[in-house]
This record gives sequence, structure tokens and C-alpha cells, in this order.
Amino acid sequence: MSRTQQKITALLHAAQAHPEYAGIVPLFAGIYHYVLGREQQTGITIVPSDADPAQLLEKSTPLLNSSSLRVDREQTITFLIGIIGVLSETGKDNAEYLQQIAAALQSGAIDPSVIYGAIQERHRAPIDDASKTLNIPAPLIEYIFEIPLRTALENFSTGYGVDVFTGWQESFCPICGARAGMAELSGEEGRRMLSCSACSYLWPFKRLTCAYCGCSDPEKLSYFTAGDGATRVDTCTACSRYIKTRDSRKGDTDVPLEVEDLLTIHLDLLASRDGFERGK
Repeated sequence: MSRTQQKITALLHAAQAHPEYAGIVPLFAGIYHYVLGREQQTGITIVPSDADPAQLLEKSTPLLNSSSLRVDREQTITFLIGIIGVLSETGKDNAEYLQQIAAALQSGAIDPSVIYGAIQERHRAPIDDASKTLNIPAPLIEYIFEIPLRTALENFSTGYGVDVFTGWQESFCPICGARAGMAELSGEEGRRMLSCSACSYLWPFKRLTCAYCGCSDPEKLSYFTAGDGATRVDTCTACSRYIKTRDSRKGDTDVPLEVEDLLTIHLDLLASRDGFERGK
């Protein structure tokens, strides 16, 4: 079963088991259904650095950067228009903005390669410029373009096992440089792995250390749970950020972490209420 199919299956199962998820499942299931079978049709080809992974480890440099992306304009616009179509069908609130983005893509007012590069390098200016020029909310533009980019990055990262970057000690992904989206504890000893928010690559990280600022002061690190679920929230008062952590020893290992993230939005709300921000 492909990763995309795993995400669809997990979402549909969650909707059946927990009616409270019924409101969010159609949107994300619709996106994954569109991506299914089109994972190689994003129009994005990834060409990694020629550097030896050992050298990258030594310099704490991720394998990819914006120059690693090769974009086929026609193919990527087709993919993006398809995503916009799904969003238009499942949510009417942004219908006008979605039409504007589609028109801007077709007219050339938005250059996909520029937006992809901005997301990859975490450089907001090009996205904010497009937002101001087109009068479209920047988060919506970023969200739409993240879908094909994340699909391409995830396909790429599957070629690298955990052992390739065993010496990596950074809080950002050794593959694409993005921050962790979630963490997972596994094995009898509760080994901690961080999961990349962009390419889903998993890499080992210190257990009692903030995944964002590196604080290891036990007085500043804590966590809270809500209910009997396998996922908790790890917090750091040094940087006021948090990361959700799934303890796989309690189950739910068949649910991809990307889907687990979607199904634990209530934990994000609780963390925000307590004054913590999600790590970026």
C-alpha cells in the first residue's frame, strides 16, 4: 500500500470510529485521493547535491536546497489546478480566491518555481509579494503550493533510510532542511524520532531536548496529555513552542504521522490556549 493510500485509509477509518472527525476528513481525503496515482506528476524533479552525506553531516547542511528543484511549468500548473478544483469542491469559503489563483497560474502572474523555492528556503518575501499583488491571503497560496512540493519531497525522502544520517544532531531535517512536524517514541526504550514537516523523513533526536531551540533544561521542558490517546504535547518554556509526540508503544502505528497530526487538532488548540506556538 502506498503512503498516499495509507493516509486515505487512516482518515476514513478515523471518520467511522470518531464522528467528530467527519468535518475535516472530506477535505483532506479529497486532496489525498487527487494525489493518489499522481505522485510522479507534480512537475517537480528533485536533483540532490553531489556532496557526500558524511560531508553534509560535518557541516550540518541538508541534502537539498532551492536549487535542487527542477520545475516543469506546464505539468506543475496542471497539478495545481487539480488541487484547486478539489479545494473548490470541498470548501466554498475561498472560492473566489481559488479562482484568482487558478487564473494567475494560467496567465503567468504567479511563477510556481519562485513559490516552491520560497517555501523550500523558508523565505516569505515572494509569497507575501504574490499575496499583495493578487490580494489573496498568503497562507492560502502557501498551502496550495505546499501540496505538490511535499508530495515530491516525500517521494524523494523514501530513498533514504534512517542509517544514512545516523550522526545528524540538528533539529531540522537532514534531507530538505525543514523543521520537525511531529515526534514519535518507539521501541522498548522509547527512542525519539523527529518527523519532517515537509518530506516526512524520520531522524533520531535527543529525548530530553526541545526540538526547536535545543533547550535541555528539565525545568523548562514539560508535556501534557488529553484523554487516553497515544499522542501528547511536549512544551518548552524557553522558546514557548511545542511539538506533538506520538508514543507508538501505545498504538496507532498504522496511522501516518501526517494524518495523526490532522486528527489531533484539539491538542494544538490546548497548547495555543496555554500560550505555546507550534514550532516552525
